[in-house]
Amino acid sequence: MKKVIFPLISLLILAITIGVLNSCKTKTNKTENLMDSIQYKKTTPEWAKNANIYEVNTRQYTPEGTFKAFQQHLPRLKAMGVDIIWMMPINPIGVKNRKGTLGSYYSIRDYKAINPEFGTEADFKNLVSEAHKLGMRVIIDWVANHTSWDNVWIQPHPDWYTKDSLGNIIVPKGTDWDDTADLNYDNPELRKAMIDAMIYWVKNEDIDGFRCDVAGMVPLNFWMHARKAIDEQKPGCFFLAEDGEPAIHKAFDMSYDWPLKDIMNDIAKGKKNVNDLIMHFENESKKFKPEDLRMQFTTNHDLNTWEGTEYERLGDSAVDAFTVLTYTIPGMPLTYSGQEEPLKKRLKFFDKDTVGFKLYQRQELLTKLNQLKTGNKALWNPSYKSSFMGLRNTNPVNVLTYIRFYKKTQVFCAFNFSSKEQTFKITDAIIGDFVNYLGEKFPVKSNVEMKLKPWGYSVQISIP
Repeated sequence: MKKVIFPLISLLILAITIGVLNSCKTKTNKTENLMDSIQYKKTTPEWAKNANIYEVNTRQYTPEGTFKAFQQHLPRLKAMGVDIIWMMPINPIGVKNRKGTLGSYYSIRDYKAINPEFGTEADFKNLVSEAHKLGMRVIIDWVANHTSWDNVWIQPHPDWYTKDSLGNIIVPKGTDWDDTADLNYDNPELRKAMIDAMIYWVKNEDIDGFRCDVAGMVPLNFWMHARKAIDEQKPGCFFLAEDGEPAIHKAFDMSYDWPLKDIMNDIAKGKKNVNDLIMHFENESKKFKPEDLRMQFTTNHDLNTWEGTEYERLGDSAVDAFTVLTYTIPGMPLTYSGQEEPLKKRLKFFDKDTVGFKLYQRQELLTKLNQLKTGNKALWNPSYKSSFMGLRNTNPVNVLTYIRFYKKTQVFCAFNFSSKEQTFKITDAIIGDFVNYLGEKFPVKSNVEMKLKPWGYSVQISIP
């Protein structure tokens, strides 16, 4: 009997051992695959085709600086026509090497926790739920490139961080972000943990996507794996990259149109003119595919704090014209916290500095622009067959004229990007009749003299 039983037991042990080893091997291979290139084709959610995006700086939005206090603004933002709410980082902020009294939102201490200054996880979940009830989506800012120096990962997993030749963890190369430690994406376990943390917020808080900080500093194949994993968890999430290169769109729906921001600044200073805008539009059409959304903006949290308010950079008289431009060219327009007030001060980045809502002087303009963008197919994402066509005019240095159209629907736009009144004629053929929607009124006809005030604009819609 022993001679029979012993081999059976040995075989059983051997089978169990092989099974365990295979199981470990499978898990290891799965992790290692996160390092590999990936064949993945993203699908931008249908609801983004005609959307606008609104950036929320929770700390500075209200005197309380909490999710609950911001939530009181949701009905107003819904009435303003906001589609996507982008919440700046919601995670706890590092204490070690902290800048200022409150620290940088982008120095993350724990990827699976809520900044207690903003409230509780239940508060955030309630905010997301309320936004969903109002028909808005919520994306959160995700900082995957670096963490704080006291992040929960740094002691147990120092190998998840980039080190110098002496074995010391370093700050992100080429930056002065000395309150942050650089993550090492050559480590497959880090990649796995980061994707797991992203899934946490989709699964538990039902968010609708991510705005990914300095996305170009993180390997693209990581983002593709992350996007695929998020799609499997919740199809239809939206990904915005803080990056401006065409390749990033392999994983992301939208990127920043940084060059346009620079051109607008230079036009306002008299260093560039309309010809530079036209050249930019031509370059964009060559570099990017119709489905590659570009985020258009006159300001955001970085610009406001570090480069100056839109009024400092563009001038009080020109801000509205450039804002209208961002809504009527291809892409998705961004509104930053307080632009509807308007926001005429630089918000502090590391300390408390409330927006101070009181007047809402530009809310009507932004509401009309949001309604125009949402309701007019001629202004939708070009992948939905809307078109952008420049119109030649007799004053091409100072006056920009173009038509957006979808089938028989047309939106005519004219801008005087100068500090003097300008007259001009459209020399291209214009077919159809138009009614004024925003700005100055004049008949839209070919070879008829038109006039725009300094920094004036006209948006007119074709009559069916």
